[in-house]
Amino acid sequence: MECCHLSQLFKIGSQSNAPADRRTPKERPFWTGLPVSHNPGSGLSPASQTGSLPAMLAPTFKDIVAAGEFIAPYLPKTPLVRIAKLSEELGCDYYAKLENLQPTGAFKVRGGVNLVGNEVGTTRGSGWVDDAFNDSEQLNHTTGQATLITASTGNHGQSIAYAGRLFYTRVIIYAPTENVNEAKVRAMRDLGAEVRLHGPDFDEARLECERVARAEGFRYVHSANEPKLIAGVGTIGLETFADLPDVDVIIAPAGGGSCASGNCIVAHQLNPNVRVIAVQSEAAPAMWHAWRNRTLDPYPTMKTEHEGLATRVPFEMTNKILWELLDDFVLVTDEEINGAIRLLTRHAKQVAEGAGAASLAAAIKLREGLRGKKVVGIATGGNIPLERFAKLMTEKSEY
Repeated sequence: MECCHLSQLFKIGSQSNAPADRRTPKERPFWTGLPVSHNPGSGLSPASQTGSLPAMLAPTFKDIVAAGEFIAPYLPKTPLVRIAKLSEELGCDYYAKLENLQPTGAFKVRGGVNLVGNEVGTTRGSGWVDDAFNDSEQLNHTTGQATLITASTGNHGQSIAYAGRLFYTRVIIYAPTENVNEAKVRAMRDLGAEVRLHGPDFDEARLECERVARAEGFRYVHSANEPKLIAGVGTIGLETFADLPDVDVIIAPAGGGSCASGNCIVAHQLNPNVRVIAVQSEAAPAMWHAWRNRTLDPYPTMKTEHEGLATRVPFEMTNKILWELLDDFVLVTDEEINGAIRLLTRHAKQVAEGAGAASLAAAIKLREGLRGKKVVGIATGGNIPLERFAKLMTEKSEY
């Protein structure tokens, strides 16, 4: 299997608020100017026709290419690493896409930078958040930018907080009061966001966030139903194909579905023979249930300890992309996820949170069907509470 040859490339022109790209042609990613023959997802009905979302179309492959160009000056490309011991045990070439090495420790910062940067329209000097104002009052109130408000269990909130600081924009984040990752909450506050705790779970926090957004006129940023978020996250797929053009299988954890849906769009464009598989905890199977039954009905239970996979309500935009493009969806137990955290630590020397290790848990479950293939598991994040990590590493387990 081969990706598009460089001789086929031509420039896709697009206006951007990012700093001028001073990279030489050889330094620029291979997807700069990729030809677009068909935009997977573009045939999906406008959300306004469903009566439940604003008039937004799902992102296209061209949108993801544009996102790749926009975020490049702000975020590093993450490594794609073949893990020898896991490859040996699974009987395949197993690669981990290390999104846990992003500045926020998770993949969602790609979407946050793409959305906030494009909407705010403010350029930065160096392109790095460390150079942003340290004075939170100056950050939040001197620019006249619209206030962004969102709900998150942690990683999405960090991504919007990071981008808010990068582009001098006020950010308010609602998080649940229970099963909350204190380290993630602290990180959001350290980035300058105002964090408000409300309700026992993510969905209760989200509903309150939406109410406040309507009442105060704030710009509400949904954690999944945002084309620019999905496009930003889809750049993971661009990097994957750049580093491993003959990849056979991509496994993506699914909480809200942005990671899986973005990678589906890229794979469908660059090589439709590549299988994209989503994975979720069986203790919170809302997305799996929605995909299998083609429904957006809330799921009654959500008991997973891994907050990055914890949602009761499936989201419309990501699910419609997955209904069209996803090849398979598997469930794994929380204990299988915990085992995968241990394996990534021992064999890859990487710290992963539950959502970040779910892709390996799925690969172990599907190992018979993956033999002899080149498999990429997206390690979406590494923001695991230290106490939980220490406990996992000292517990006896079959893994």
